[in-house]
Amino acid sequence: MTADPGCLFCKIVAGEVEADVVHSSEHCLAFRDLEPQAPVHLLVIPRRHEPDVGSLVRAAPAEAAALLAAARSAAESEGVADNFRLVANTGRDAQQSVFHAHLHVLAGRSFDWPPG
Repeated sequence: MTADPGCLFCKIVAGEVEADVVHSSEHCLAFRDLEPQAPVHLLVIPRRHEPDVGSLVRAAPAEAAALLAAARSAAESEGVADNFRLVANTGRDAQQSVFHAHLHVLAGRSFDWPPG
């Protein structure tokens, strides 16, 4: 697996930084977001360091599929598998703040659209 020693999520994968882990598999890890935007807000990350989901798809398509499966398993573990939002921000303008591929699993409230 590739890793970036300066990456927060790589440090979580390595066990150097604590996280409230709710799912762990060969290729992925899911943990609670420290600044939740919904009652359930999980981050699902690949163990491999890639800067965003698109890069992960290019570098390791099977691991990108594993990331989606891990998101579903994490939602199941939280009891929200039938009603959750899955978000992947790519790039600064899309509000990506940690440049390690990840998915947000959000649930536990209504996500009305358009907002207002």
